[in-house]
Amino acid sequence: MPDYPAPDMKDVELVDVMKALADPVRLHIVRVLADGEPRSKTLDNWDVDVTKSTMAHHFRTLREAGLTLTLIDGRRHEIQLRRAELDAKFPGLIAAVTAESD
Repeated sequence: MPDYPAPDMKDVELVDVMKALADPVRLHIVRVLADGEPRSKTLDNWDVDVTKSTMAHHFRTLREAGLTLTLIDGRRHEIQLRRAELDAKFPGLIAAVTAESD
């Protein structure tokens, strides 16, 4: 069974979060996850034109930067934004990056 470690929130640095969010696909993923609900990692659910391996890279980058957790239930893998933890550590950041532009 694969292990998907995420850094402890005390070790998450703003510069790493911003680097992860600099990619348009990863920013899109965070915007989809902004409600805090877990989503299946199935490629069909994300409305992006990338390969499965590229999507796996984006999921890993977000997790390693401390933005997401990977939840495993049997064969089902879901990704969830660490919204409450991120809001506590970086107040207003997620709201700012997920706000719709006019």
